[in-house]
Amino acid sequence: EVKEVSEGKYVEIANGATVTPIVTKMSKRWKNVVNPDDVIAEYGADTFRLYEMYMGPLEASKPWNIKDIPGLFRYLQRTWRVLVDEQTGAVRLAERENPALEKLLHRTVFKVGQDIERLAFNTAIASLIQFTNEAMGAAGEKGAGALTRSQAERLCIVLSPFAPHLAEEVWSRLEGTRGCVCAQSWPAVDERLLVDDSFEMPVQVQGKIRARIMVPTGAQPKSVEELALADEGVQKAIGGKPVKKI
Repeated sequence: EVKEVSEGKYVEIANGATVTPIVTKMSKRWKNVVNPDDVIAEYGADTFRLYEMYMGPLEASKPWNIKDIPGLFRYLQRTWRVLVDEQTGAVRLAERENPALEKLLHRTVFKVGQDIERLAFNTAIASLIQFTNEAMGAAGEKGAGALTRSQAERLCIVLSPFAPHLAEEVWSRLEGTRGCVCAQSWPAVDERLLVDDSFEMPVQVQGKIRARIMVPTGAQPKSVEELALADEGVQKAIGGKPVKKI
């Protein structure tokens, strides 16, 4: 019954009267109730389910914004393309394991498992989105997948609580799988893959960042100082002057 006639200006279609948008709870009184059937008909139940959980912490009040739904629909599309060839319908699998993706998958399984226990579904979904984006970037030539069979199975299991229809569909296409994906045990996590061997450290000279160096985890302060002072950007900023304080 309302349309936007210009940036931020809305009017009633019937009489042209100006109306002001407000954020309030859905209510028949305000005629602002969104019918779930309409969203499901256009985007599917998995997208609707994801959006409900991605809006924010369960205990917080959240405004419904229909414009945010297509983003989660596109995420599910990307996940499908990572796992399934759209031309043949066959599952796309890699012959060799990508070590970086394997490490990220273990971290994703760990993070999603913890977030589910805390009912922090929004941050769990954010981790799944990050993994899909990385897998998309690692996908090879047409027809080649980014994930091995083992990785695809684990991704389906972790995705199942959030997008059960998509996860079950992919699971059913994986040769040799038995039962439903929702009945599978949660994937095991190798805690050694949860720790980085090194991390990026910014180096400042007189309050300005002049370099970013990779430092081994657990490195001693003296070793870190030597790495920083050996950096070309730091040397240039120092200009041959003695360093008074580190």
